[in-house]
Amino acid sequence: MLKDNHNANLLIVDDLSENLLALDAVIRQEGRTVFRASSGEEALALLLDHEFALAILDVQMPGMNGFELAGLMRGTEKTRHIPIVFVTAAGKESNYAFKGYETGAVDFLYKPLDVQAVQSKVNVFVELYRQRVEIRRQVGALEKSRKEQEALLAQLRAAQQELQQAVRMRDEFMSVVGNELLTPLNTLFLETQQRKLELERGNAALFDTAGLAQIFARDQLQIQRMVELIDDIVDVSRIRNKDLSIRIRPTELGAVVRRAVAQLADQAGDARITVQADDLPIRGQWDEFRIEQVIVSLLRNALHHGEGKPVQVSLTRLPDSARIEVRNQGKGLSAQDQQRILDQFERSPNGQGLYISRQLVQAHGGTLDWLNQEGQGSNFRVTLPLAGPADAGAA
Repeated sequence: MLKDNHNANLLIVDDLSENLLALDAVIRQEGRTVFRASSGEEALALLLDHEFALAILDVQMPGMNGFELAGLMRGTEKTRHIPIVFVTAAGKESNYAFKGYETGAVDFLYKPLDVQAVQSKVNVFVELYRQRVEIRRQVGALEKSRKEQEALLAQLRAAQQELQQAVRMRDEFMSVVGNELLTPLNTLFLETQQRKLELERGNAALFDTAGLAQIFARDQLQIQRMVELIDDIVDVSRIRNKDLSIRIRPTELGAVVRRAVAQLADQAGDARITVQADDLPIRGQWDEFRIEQVIVSLLRNALHHGEGKPVQVSLTRLPDSARIEVRNQGKGLSAQDQQRILDQFERSPNGQGLYISRQLVQAHGGTLDWLNQEGQGSNFRVTLPLAGPADAGAA
């Protein structure tokens, strides 16, 4: 048995007020609201405004009679499912019952009314109504739960795809970095073995002051490359964990650019790196070390793809920001390579550095764009707000 927790509206229609009062007194109970109408027109107005568990209609009324009202109710979507019980003073032998059932009645009550019979029948229809309401509620709850489960499942699938993508990208990144680490390690190992062999042969002259200087320079270069790769691994891990911090302080950008260029002067070789900057210093609130890291990464990328041609760095002050551009004169990136750099940085040469650079620039509230046309070189453009990021915490 369902709990009696759904209020039921009952409609009684009769042109005689004394009949309405009497029937109201018989069927009114707690949890029920009885609406009374003295005409078909008045009843239609109530039917449009309320949902009813049952309509009890007097057959014989002036104007619109009960059968006509029932016909209108059955012709309207909102009221076609309301059970209709007719009340009539005519004898059971009349053809009213046939006509009433033809118009959609579910039962007939005959005057004088049997109070217990009326109450019993109304109780049945009220209980049926409450069951329908409860079923609708349960169906609605099940549908809501189904939609929530579908949404949760979609979220889980998306999270699973993101996790699989993250794992795949991590594995690819580690594979690329691992391979790159092997290069300087192999070089160091082979050179160490060569030196050992030379010492065993007694060729100590190779290790004079000039020779040692060359050996140390080569070793330092290989070690520095390994340190940079390890730094990249650490930075990527911090980015993934949203733990990449930046330390903001007053910084003169021109000095940072010149230091970055000086770092790569030996690697540039014949390519040459030229700097073009405004005469006035450009000062802002930035993490000096991280901005230098970005510029070095862009320069390395430009040299790598520049085919030995000059690389140009330009520095420009804008009203509220500073702009750094790094241009090379290589072949430029294909559309496929551009997308790969944007979405899967581990798969492209120097891609991890570009990915990290982009995150660092965004942590400063800035943007990193690359303007590229295949066959005409690449132009990487960094724009940094002079005031620094709104939040100087983790990136």
